[in-house]
Amino acid sequence: MTTVPESGQLPPKHEPTSHQPTGGDLVRDECPALRRCVAGDLNEFASSYWGSRALLSHGPDLPAPYDDLFSLEAVDELLSRRGLRTPFLRVARNGSVVGDSQFTGPAGVGAEIADQVRDDKIAALFASGHTVVLQALHRTWPALVDFSTQLSADAGHPVQINAYITPAESQGFSAHYDVHDVFVLQVAGEKHWTVHEPVHVDPLRDQPWTDHAKAVAAAARDKAPVIDEVLRPGDALYVPRGFLHSAKALGGVSAHLTVGLHTLTRYLLVQELAGLAAHQESLRTALPLGFDPGDPEQLAEILPQVVQLLTQEIQSATPDALAARLRRRTWSGNRPAPLPPLAHAASIASVSVGTSVRLRPGLRCRVVPGDPVVLQLPDRTITFPAITGTAVTELASGADCKVGNLPGLDDADQLVLVRRLLTEAVVVATTQ
Repeated sequence: MTTVPESGQLPPKHEPTSHQPTGGDLVRDECPALRRCVAGDLNEFASSYWGSRALLSHGPDLPAPYDDLFSLEAVDELLSRRGLRTPFLRVARNGSVVGDSQFTGPAGVGAEIADQVRDDKIAALFASGHTVVLQALHRTWPALVDFSTQLSADAGHPVQINAYITPAESQGFSAHYDVHDVFVLQVAGEKHWTVHEPVHVDPLRDQPWTDHAKAVAAAARDKAPVIDEVLRPGDALYVPRGFLHSAKALGGVSAHLTVGLHTLTRYLLVQELAGLAAHQESLRTALPLGFDPGDPEQLAEILPQVVQLLTQEIQSATPDALAARLRRRTWSGNRPAPLPPLAHAASIASVSVGTSVRLRPGLRCRVVPGDPVVLQLPDRTITFPAITGTAVTELASGADCKVGNLPGLDDADQLVLVRRLLTEAVVVATTQ
């Protein structure tokens, strides 16, 4: 068994290479959600572990256990009273996923739904040793909706959350790797985790572990693990994408949250740089009539010209142009905090001098000063008169703002501005 120091930090197994970000002051705020996943200094995690090394954090070194986020009672409620449908649930045993028909059925009178989860069937499968996987809890369980919103803001990468509930002495999945980084948060019971170094470093989303199934199996069988430990309630484990991992429940029911960070990579920038080339007319022209794209000789005749044109386009790309494409692609990776429609509509109708508002939590935005002032949002931009620039910047800062105290505008103009931003669901009243 690999011995982990009391700090939970393992000796380096493969050092960050030159393509790894150094982190530095990227973690510069309180980061309350990230703090619950990582013990120790967050900047050290950013520079020495993020994307390159697994890390075990023991419960006593973390702010609090995870029973405020999830519990076995929450599992029972979701499975029996919340009307879950596929694909919000998977069931597996020893790496084999059970067909949906084995645990779903009609919803009954008044609900024409054929694939609602059957609690009795789930109970029978769980009793026979199957693992239950609750998927997309960042959309279905309130505490995890809020946690994922904060963690995405802390980390700067989109977040998803699943829960794995495993019977005693059972294993849901054999050794594999994920194509996103993972924080494992142990909620209940004990689970023995084994983590190995990658056989395919930094896999992209279209490079699943099944592409390297033989190498994965051999590494899990023959190589020494970097982590071979039991996670207990309140413990957290960081597993970078590509690291092989498997887990087995011990003497009782185990429940853990798998918090996946859908890592934004340098390859994403390459993809979007290539996308900018769509503006180049000469790259949009048709290939010759009768051209065979599978023939290397024919490709050799045209490839140099295409490479030259693409290189010219990439070299002339500007950060502003690339950022515009990346905003559309990445800022919607996580939805902002839930908005209660009726209460929010009432706040629009009742806004007045003295009303306090703040930026909607989890909403990505950017203010571009000028005439007009431009507010960039994940799916659109909004423009405002230049005179509102200071007020818009303050409203977009995330701080509490009070109508009547916004800079540069009289009360009437402040009301117009705040009502507009409420209507656009950019800000929310803080006393809804």
